Amino acid sequence: MRLDKFLADAGLGTRTEVKALIKKRRITINGETASGPEKKIEPGLDKVAFDGEAIGYQEHFYYMLNKPAGVVSVTEDKSCRTVLDILEAPFKKKLFPVGRLDKDTEGLLLITDDGVLAHEILSPRKHVGKVYYARIQGRVEKEDIEAFKAGLDLGEDVVALPAELTVLKEGEVSEIELLIYEGKYHQVKRMFEAVGKKVLYLKRLSMGSLKLDETLLPGESRPLTEKELKELKDREK
Repeated sequence: MRLDKFLADAGLGTRTEVKALIKKRRITINGETASGPEKKIEPGLDKVAFDGEAIGYQEHFYYMLNKPAGVVSVTEDKSCRTVLDILEAPFKKKLFPVGRLDKDTEGLLLITDDGVLAHEILSPRKHVGKVYYARIQGRVEKEDIEAFKAGLDLGEDVVALPAELTVLKEGEVSEIELLIYEGKYHQVKRMFEAVGKKVLYLKRLSMGSLKLDETLLPGESRPLTEKELKELKDREK
């Protein structure tokens, strides 16, 4: 593999950017300064380093983030902190969030540079289930459960797919879990508005086979485990 492709795939930058790093003599191969971007290396055998720090090769990167409220699910925003700003990752050049969570919504967000997997997860025809926990202003009753199960009219000729609503705690402020199979704009909030209720707090717990690691505090992240990644990819085949 060409050295510049290896470095770009490793997330160090674009082909142009990594060529500049090589020219500045910041890249070494087996302890020797890299001679040029066209230099051929063997991933897994040759030891490549950037400013003395070893670079392990992998084609794609996968991170689980426990998104806190107050950050936006985009790659760049000059007016607000983004999920990439808080992500704990050495190289972020090609990373992007798979889908979006509203600014005030917390919970599971997958961040990767694998466009194929992202498409499989987000494709409406795949019907990948997403589970949310929410606190709702108002008493959630049996009629609401049936309405969600039937599919709600969200207005503007938009009808949500049938969803599974479970009441965890009854009261003037109800606690619920909701399983949906799509990701329309502000969907959970609009679904409850359709039955005359308001979402006070919203957190995503899972997406397909991937479940939020509850040991991650809001704002914390970690790479996916091999088991998590395998289950996610197997589910989306």
